[in-house]
Amino acid sequence: MTSLRFRTLLSTVGRARRLALATGMGAVLAAATLTAPAAAQTTSATGTSQDGGPDRQALRKSLDAVHEAGMYGIYSQVRDQGQTWQGASGVADVDTRRPVRPDMVHRVGSITKTFVSVAILQQVARGAIDLDAPIGRYLPDLVPGDRGRRITVRMLLNHTSHIGDYIGSAFPSLLEGSAKSLDDNRFRTFTPKELVGMGLAAAPTGEPGAIPGSYSNTNYILAGLLLEKVTGTDAERYITRNVIRKAGLRHTSFPRTPVIPGPHSKAYESLFGLIDPPRDYSVYNMSWGGTAGAIVSTMDDLNRFYRALLRGELVGAAQVAEMQKTVTVLAGGAAINYGLGLYSLDLPCGRFWGHDGGVFGMITQSLSSPDGSRQLSFGINLAKYQRIDENGEIVPSPIDFALVDHLFLSLCGTTAPQAKSSRLPLTPFPADRLAAAVR
Repeated sequence: MTSLRFRTLLSTVGRARRLALATGMGAVLAAATLTAPAAAQTTSATGTSQDGGPDRQALRKSLDAVHEAGMYGIYSQVRDQGQTWQGASGVADVDTRRPVRPDMVHRVGSITKTFVSVAILQQVARGAIDLDAPIGRYLPDLVPGDRGRRITVRMLLNHTSHIGDYIGSAFPSLLEGSAKSLDDNRFRTFTPKELVGMGLAAAPTGEPGAIPGSYSNTNYILAGLLLEKVTGTDAERYITRNVIRKAGLRHTSFPRTPVIPGPHSKAYESLFGLIDPPRDYSVYNMSWGGTAGAIVSTMDDLNRFYRALLRGELVGAAQVAEMQKTVTVLAGGAAINYGLGLYSLDLPCGRFWGHDGGVFGMITQSLSSPDGSRQLSFGINLAKYQRIDENGEIVPSPIDFALVDHLFLSLCGTTAPQAKSSRLPLTPFPADRLAAAVR
């Protein structure tokens, strides 16, 4: 459920694109400023205004720029040394023109994976799970034979298991350039075991443990089933009690119905122009996401969650260190530095940890400095809004550059001028990668 759109955008930013793709997502954004004008790299290096807090006026303008570039609605929260700014721009409903609000509940997609990883690491700390034990030790009936013996728990969490993704089987029309299965499955209930069966039946993407890894939602459905096996409790219930509540999150949950609980935006899916005009998928049975991507949250809750995690309030320092051991993982053609439910992103102003997520109609990004003192979480309500050209490549949208500017301004205090002058082609996007756009 991670946003391939956002990842492929990042792979175009800067003149060092090839090096960035070889070394991971963290290098991509960093490369964007390597050749930027000196003034751009030194402007407000701490990202603060004259009063020492976030530059509220500049952040407000950057959000408006995203909306003006074509995004229906965006909401964002920035934290800097204990001071918080939040804002929203645009509409939650294109028909009624109801405005978006900063506190809206949002489907956060693959950010769910960080919550699941925290739950697994809690069990590691208790001695109930061994990260380097084969998954067949715990789930012999689900992952039998050679795979069960060679794939470890760690390989599931860092996407080096090379088990295929189930998205193509669950939504087969995506591979044919059609949205039909999105509508057919709106109220369908998928069981976790059904999703795992689809992933295991798909062609492996490599040998277990091979680097680079390959991002697969199946890994985290299996992680949820592992959690259930060792705790004797439904995975979503365990995560709610031991991760969400422990972090003090008030608006984060696994919804029990297809409706997003609380004030929320509609979720508009364009599917790279195949759905025109974009269609609302805010009412959707998220069993297809499960422990790989079904959580809803607010931007405030996401910042609270990652701050609590990185400060050792949800798992101990040893477990956080395990989560931050990264390997190269391919996600829709781009390389990222992925740990256990976290990835790292190196910017000119420092290293940030977090995750992003994308489901039908909604995209989210959450990033935090290592101590949680500098944070950004934002959500948008129009997904895969770009177009694909005759060569099968995604054509950058003005929205993309406005989003990168907001990210840089929020975390580093400066926009990314090089992104606007770089028009390098995006990663090719053939039909067999379409399913990877919803992760």
